[in-house]
Amino acid sequence: MTANTPTVDDADTGSFRGDAKVIGLIGVAHFFSHFYILLLPPLFLLLKAEFDVSFVELGLFITVFSAATGVSQIPFGYIVDKLGAKWILIGGLALEGAAFLAIGVAGEYWAILLLMAIAGIANGVYHPADYAILSASVSEKRMGRAFSLHTFTGFAGFAVAPTTIIFLEGLVGWRTGVALCGVAGIVAALALVVFGRTLKHEPGSDRRKAKAAVAGKTAAEAAGGSILLNPMILMCLLFFMLLSLSSGGINNFLVSALNALYGTPIEAATLGLTGYLIGSTGGILLGGVIADRTRHHNRVAAICFLLTGIGVLIVGSFAMPVWLLVVLMTVQGLTHGIIMPSRDMIVRSVTPPGSMGKVFGFVSTGFSLGGIVAPLVFGFLLDQGEPRVVFYVIAGFMAVSLLTVFTVGGKAKNL
Repeated sequence: MTANTPTVDDADTGSFRGDAKVIGLIGVAHFFSHFYILLLPPLFLLLKAEFDVSFVELGLFITVFSAATGVSQIPFGYIVDKLGAKWILIGGLALEGAAFLAIGVAGEYWAILLLMAIAGIANGVYHPADYAILSASVSEKRMGRAFSLHTFTGFAGFAVAPTTIIFLEGLVGWRTGVALCGVAGIVAALALVVFGRTLKHEPGSDRRKAKAAVAGKTAAEAAGGSILLNPMILMCLLFFMLLSLSSGGINNFLVSALNALYGTPIEAATLGLTGYLIGSTGGILLGGVIADRTRHHNRVAAICFLLTGIGVLIVGSFAMPVWLLVVLMTVQGLTHGIIMPSRDMIVRSVTPPGSMGKVFGFVSTGFSLGGIVAPLVFGFLLDQGEPRVVFYVIAGFMAVSLLTVFTVGGKAKNL
């Protein structure tokens, strides 16, 4: 396959219709990836009582999941670049759905821990496969918005997960609720089999190959020798890890921290989390438009990190009525969501042609590294009776992230 070979149906290549097909199908898979990440944390207070375990032990669910994803993402990235992405993506979605179906059926602590490891391995396929397909298939003029919509669907999964599982827990119990969510992922995988003929990423099909060839650069030259050890890509890895540490604290422990700090009821705290996640989805869409209209992605990210960090400090410092909590968390989500498309454009700008799968697989491992550490750190703080410090630590991670985006963005501009 040459660099000019179309990756979607000829009639749709480069068209709005063709791009929309690819983005929509990838979005379905990415929705479930994030939906499953946040399916168990809203149940932590219930699971703590049922299994008689600590918050650190509950945090191990997320740690094991993240570790398994981190270990599997890089190998999946190489496999995607070598063999193609479509069936790897579909298989991962089906396996992850089956794992959560089994969690609902098994219902014992150690069984859940093992199944979370399996789900984490399956979760490792999404970023390498998704970004490889998008980068190879979507027209350049819509790339920022494609990354935006991709991230949007993931955060939509985050946004609906807490209210969905709390609703199902009240309706049919948490075990049946989790099992039903697992079945939904399996059905989605079958839908991709039926409707996914446009997902035709092939090995080495990155359209940017042509640009690199014209410029006389090989992939090795563009990467500065060893692709994954290139300083720019390592800095992106750090950026992703810091994002995971801060967002992991909010996503997984906001409900428990608010309850411990102010006595906020689970339902009210969940509304605050849902507001944050809904705000994030809106911010991601706005961020996609911004990403297509500016080259200063680092400045956009830094300003939004600053605003989000200030909001986190306010929530952790003052008790407030539920409506104000929801409003403030929604605004935080909006500013945090704007960061995401600029983040992806920065990574793409430092990625050698033909290496989209392995590079995004590698830098996305930063999410997993953060996911390994964050539950243990924040769970420990809650076990020690320090819920207020949870918010201060989250804000601290955002402050460090603000500094790293200037480093990454500054290097990207010089490519």
